[in-house]
Amino acid sequence: MDIFLQQIINGLVLGAMYALIAIGYTMVYGVLNLINFAHGEILMVGAMTGLTLLRALESVAPGLPGGVQLALAIAGAVPVCVAVSLVIERVAYRRLRNAPRLAPLITAIGVSILLQTIAMMIWGRSPIPFPQLLSPEPVEIAGALISHTQILLLVLAVAAMACLALVVERTRLGRAMRATAENPRVAGLMGVDTNKIIVATFAIGAALAAIAGVMWAANYSTTQFAMGFVPGLKAFSAAVLGGIGNIYGAMLGGVLLGLIESLGAGYVGDLTAGFLGSHYQDIFAFIVLVAVLTLRPAGIMGERVADRA
Repeated sequence: MDIFLQQIINGLVLGAMYALIAIGYTMVYGVLNLINFAHGEILMVGAMTGLTLLRALESVAPGLPGGVQLALAIAGAVPVCVAVSLVIERVAYRRLRNAPRLAPLITAIGVSILLQTIAMMIWGRSPIPFPQLLSPEPVEIAGALISHTQILLLVLAVAAMACLALVVERTRLGRAMRATAENPRVAGLMGVDTNKIIVATFAIGAALAAIAGVMWAANYSTTQFAMGFVPGLKAFSAAVLGGIGNIYGAMLGGVLLGLIESLGAGYVGDLTAGFLGSHYQDIFAFIVLVAVLTLRPAGIMGERVADRA
């Protein structure tokens, strides 16, 4: 088996999930200058909702093809995640838009803990297996292996990001989002309803996180109430790497971070596993975050958010 190609494939799969989550961080930051640290928990809500829907389908309509079940799980998780995200925006963030930056940041951390606690009360503390819905037989590509779930994940991620790019660049909503990110006051004077744009931004980010959540659970075959915390932090690192506030930077940063983590775990990790333990791969995302903040705080593609001081 080609080890290098295998690490590249694993990195692209991981990076696609990071990119879907990072877009939510960067879109909210673009319009509100807010780091929504509760966004990782939206991924968790998506995964848990998808699991609940699959259990319901098992009793209501047994025998459905795995692909159909997965599609229905995603279709059900998206509106739930959007609803949760909009409630968070309305209850926790809207009143703090003009507050000092520390206040919404602390609020976001509090909302993250609250969502984890609610999820623990609903689904319990223990990890819950996520069913294997697609064929477990891997596909061989030039000596490397990729599962059907990973192929679907890559297709969905590319399609979702392509649709988002079209929305941002070719629609009135996209122009309004860019105008609001540039200067919300001027955008409001030009007739843009900034409240609706902010709501739309939270909704789009939550929808992408829901897709990532269900596919994350399907790829790793497990769910848990705290499963969104570490991926959320890594996706934030990806957004910073690409340039927080830049949608295309979030996409690029997610893919690059996935590749860095996969290659680092595959090569550097093998040399250090003896004293770093089994979770050494988690350190690479945060090494990248520290390096980017130190050497290039604006990220690879720069920060496109105007100074609103």
